[in-house]
Amino acid sequence: MSDKNATEVVLADEEGIARATRILEAGGLVAVPTETVYGLAARADSPEAVAKIFAAKGRPDFNPLIVHVRDTEQAARYARWSDHADLAVTNYWPGPLTLVLPKRNDAALAPAVTAGLDTVALRAPAHPVMRALLNRIEFPLAAPSANRSGFISPTSAQHVMASLDGRIDLVLDGGASDQGVESSILAIRENGSWEELRAGPVDLDALHRHYFDVGLDDQATVAEGSVIEAPGQLVSHYSPGKPLRLNAREAFPGEFFIGFGGGGSDFDLSPDAHVAEAASRLYDALHQAAISDHARIAVAPIPNEGIGRAINDRLRRAAAPLD
Repeated sequence: MSDKNATEVVLADEEGIARATRILEAGGLVAVPTETVYGLAARADSPEAVAKIFAAKGRPDFNPLIVHVRDTEQAARYARWSDHADLAVTNYWPGPLTLVLPKRNDAALAPAVTAGLDTVALRAPAHPVMRALLNRIEFPLAAPSANRSGFISPTSAQHVMASLDGRIDLVLDGGASDQGVESSILAIRENGSWEELRAGPVDLDALHRHYFDVGLDDQATVAEGSVIEAPGQLVSHYSPGKPLRLNAREAFPGEFFIGFGGGGSDFDLSPDAHVAEAASRLYDALHQAAISDHARIAVAPIPNEGIGRAINDRLRRAAAPLD
């Protein structure tokens, strides 16, 4: 782990990416922008580097990490690839879709990446900075969100520094994330069945209907005692550290009001009521609410369709009491 006050922030230009590449090759930690949120990257083939991720985040060791790869060819080195996997990624790789697939027996990954499971989570990101890094190195990158475990995900370099300053080596500043919520996670089982593990920017139900004309069961939470198979499945997650009230029509005294669709609020996710804009601004709103003088937070109703499902999933977990 880095010494306190040792974290540098550099622009995600050619020089910054070259510097990040050297740090990653040496087993260090770099916060990298992606189209979803900023990820905390380390080489996924090094147990020592991966251990630094868990230490910096304070992440429980039963929670697996997503492995970021360049393409399907690289992904197939770590998972038993299938025709179903090809179908799923045809229109969404590179992009905000993570696949959970059976892990290859010869996958050269640090054991902690998969948390002892016989599956592995894989994503080929679309963001040009993350892709530039992946194209410069021979190893994949483990990269959970670049924040302390359980708390608000970062969509800017400033958010990363507020949470991890002094705990990581470098932050590549590539501006604000476009999507604003983490990737959709789809498990494809050995028998070809599909299961949504986390809602995100990709409408997995529509994707499944496109190929098979049936829907996916809605997986809102993981039951107590169930195996955590992918990131973002903990009931309490994305916490702003304050009580959060959902589906609020107005603010009560002492509440920071996050609105949607105009009207009086402390932060409006989308004055024109566009759920995609709301998703891109969600974590910024929660960060601002967290540092405000208000003791509590209230959030207006968000339509539960499209990426609105992902927004509501994150808000439900943010509102759940911390253990």
